[in-house]
Parts: sequence; C-alpha cells; structure tokens
Amino acid sequence: MKKLSKLSMIVMTLFLLVGCGNLGESSLSSHSQNGKKVTTTQASKSGQYSTLLQNGHYKTSPISGVTGDSDSNNNHNLRSFEAGLISVSQKEFSPDKYFFQEGQMISTATAQKWLNRKSADNPLGLNPKDNGSKDPDKRNPIYLQQLLEQDFYTQNDKDYRLAGMTVGLSMNDIDYYTKERYGAVFETKISDSQRQAMGQEMANKIVQRLRKNNNLRNIPIVVGLYRQNVNDSLVGGTFFSYGVSHKNGESIKDWKPIKEQNQVLPVVNNETPINSNDADDFSNFKNHIESYFPNLSGVTAQVHYQDGSLNGMVITITTQFYGVAQIRSFTQFVQEAANRYLPQQPALEIKIQTVQDMQSLITKDYNSKQFTNHVLISY
Repeated sequence: MKKLSKLSMIVMTLFLLVGCGNLGESSLSSHSQNGKKVTTTQASKSGQYSTLLQNGHYKTSPISGVTGDSDSNNNHNLRSFEAGLISVSQKEFSPDKYFFQEGQMISTATAQKWLNRKSADNPLGLNPKDNGSKDPDKRNPIYLQQLLEQDFYTQNDKDYRLAGMTVGLSMNDIDYYTKERYGAVFETKISDSQRQAMGQEMANKIVQRLRKNNNLRNIPIVVGLYRQNVNDSLVGGTFFSYGVSHKNGESIKDWKPIKEQNQVLPVVNNETPINSNDADDFSNFKNHIESYFPNLSGVTAQVHYQDGSLNGMVITITTQFYGVAQIRSFTQFVQEAANRYLPQQPALEIKIQTVQDMQSLITKDYNSKQFTNHVLISY
C-alpha cells in the first residue's frame, strides 16, 4: 500500500476547486460536525463549489493519496481522477446548492483494507484473492488502484448538514507487478468488460458498507468509475461510468456511460488524432510560435473531449528565456497566436515555463473569447 505526498494532494485540490473570496462565518450543526465553527469560501466562478473550512482550516481527506499495490506511477492519473470526480459530482450535486468538503467518512485504515486483496487476514479487501499464479494471463490482477471521497453539505439557516457523497473508484487499465522484490515489471491487461463488471460489483459493496453508518443512510451516494491510463502516457485517464444510490438504497441499479477521451498533441507513433481539425489547429499554432522563436525546447498539448466535443486544452511551452522583458513579450505573442489559431470553444490553459520554473500563465474559460495572462516575477 502506497501513500502519496499529502502536500501535493492539498495543492492539487485547491487548484481544482475555487479561489477564496469573501468568507462568511457560521456554525456547523451538532448533527454533522459536532458544533465546530465553519467558514465558507466564495466560489470565484459560476459552476464551482464553495468550500467548507472548519475552524478556519481546510480539511484534507484521510484517504487522499492512498493507493493500491499495483506499480502504477502515472501522476497525470492522479490529477485527472480528482478533477474528473468533481465533474461527476456536479451531475448530482449542483454547486448552486451544495458546499464541498474533502471526504471525511472513509478512514485511512478502511481505505487500505478495501484497496488490498481479499484474504483470510483481510476479508474486506475489494481486490480479488491472490491465486498464486505469476503468469500475466492467469493471475488475478489488482483492479482497484485508488479511492477518492467527496462530501457535499447544504445550509439551513446557520447550520450545515451532510447531504450527499461521491466516491470515485480508479480502476487499472494495466496491472503492473513484479515476480520478485525489485525484479522486472510485468503487465496484466484488463479488458473494458472486466473493468466495468468489477467496478460495478465493488461500487455496490462500498455502498452497502457506507449505509451502515447512520449519517449516510438517508443521503444520495454517487459512485464514479475511472479508467487509469498506462504508465508511459503523458495524459491521465478518463471516467467511463457513474451511478447513484438514492436515499436508503443498498445498491446502484442504473449506470450511465460517460464518454470522455484524452490525448496528447502532436500525436506520435502513427497514432490517429481524435479530431484532425483540432490537431491541425494546434499544429498551426505550434509552427507559428516556433517560426518566430526557434529556440523553444518544446510545445505540447493535452486535449480533453466530452461526448466527442473538445472541452479543454492544456498547452505546455518550455522556453529558454530568463529575462522578464523576454517573458512578457513572449507571453503576449503566444496569447495573440492562441486567439488566432486555436479552437474558440474549449477552456484553455497555456503554461509557459523553463525546465525548472513556471514563467507565465494564459487562460480562457469554456465558450469565452476573453483571455487573461499573468507573468510570474520574483523579488
């Protein structure tokens, strides 16, 4: 069982959620949080959750960063898993009505037991028993790699009550394993049908266990299923299904598909672009920048599609500039090129950096034509 850096998980979540605006102070109800003081952040943009801060502090989930025993090590999966789970939560819990808090109901010890293999010593394990085989096609793989919980509260006068929960199950696409300690890494490929079936089975077991907690009996519980990308990918995985266990429900009877795709541009190894027009737009943008600044170290993009449409694009430009005037001029040039060449609809983030430091950031919201940029300086 592995645990990721707690600091990295905190920073990741804060970037994914909201900027802190005006804080309104209130008191939590004894039903939900033992009467502790709570402040709520004001969401910086519509469609984002306001966040609960207990006694002025952001509460991290005890299970953030707890992972299974597979040798999966693609950090892009960690970020896209958390960001994607927030999007899944929004399907059931509107940011206009609900306040967000990182999950507090599943403990570290419980998550570790669930993520481990089932055995005589660990009857709660959700991953299957080790059948003793080391053959890639005969062994029982590790299906479930990570759990993530998100809690949602509603406000009644000055009280906040737990009103919903989302649980994410990060499922392996490939289970990486060794036959001996520090030995060579082998792979067991997991099919889509296996991943879907095991994910739904595990989800129902988790719902049944959560319902034993009296605080969770009368709230909707959403479960999202996520497919991890392979270790050598430069982009994270995607959610492929979700379902809702309604109040007092012991299982999820209706699973809905989620159609998402991620890709890195430019494509390599004869890979086919998800959308050739988007790939051409990025290629024109890249060529335009490199024709004026040929000493760039690299220009790449992560693209994210929902239901076949380009929803977001994250571009990383690695430079060899160090002067502030150079960076300011280049940032302005890149913003003008983005407005000219890149698709207009998706959310856009362009990170300009050296191999060591972030230098500037250009952003644009979904369905907006308004760009903003910020050049980082130092004193």
